[in-house]
Amino acid sequence: MLGHITTFGGHPVNCAAALANIEVLESENIIAKVNAKGDYIADKLKHPLIKEVRHIGMFFAIEMENFEIVHQVVKKTLEKGLISYWFLSTDNAFRIAPPLSITYKEIDEACEIIIESMDEIIRNIE
Repeated sequence: MLGHITTFGGHPVNCAAALANIEVLESENIIAKVNAKGDYIADKLKHPLIKEVRHIGMFFAIEMENFEIVHQVVKKTLEKGLISYWFLSTDNAFRIAPPLSITYKEIDEACEIIIESMDEIIRNIE
C-alpha cells in the first residue's frame, strides 16, 4: 500500500484553496458556461489555413497542413501575447487552452490574434 505521494497534497491550506475554487466554480456557474464558450471559439476560428478545429470544453486542437505552418502560428501568436503550443503527439496541430473564466471580449481578442497571425503567414506563402 502506498501511503504517501506528495509532501503538501493534503495540507490544510491547499485543501482550503481547492475548496474555495470549487465554491467559485459552483457559485458563478462556470462549468455550465464552458461548452458555450468552447463552441463560440470554434465558430470564430475559420481560416483557409485551418483544416479542422477540435475541442473538449476549452481545450483545443487546431489542425493545419504541416508543422512549418504550426510553428509559424505558435511563434506569431506568442509575439502578439497569446500562448499556444504544438502537440508532441502530432506535428500538424497546435493547442490553446484558455482559462474557464475567460470573457467573450477576451475570446474575441484571442481569436483575432490567431486569425491575424494566419493572415500574415498566408501572405508570405502566396
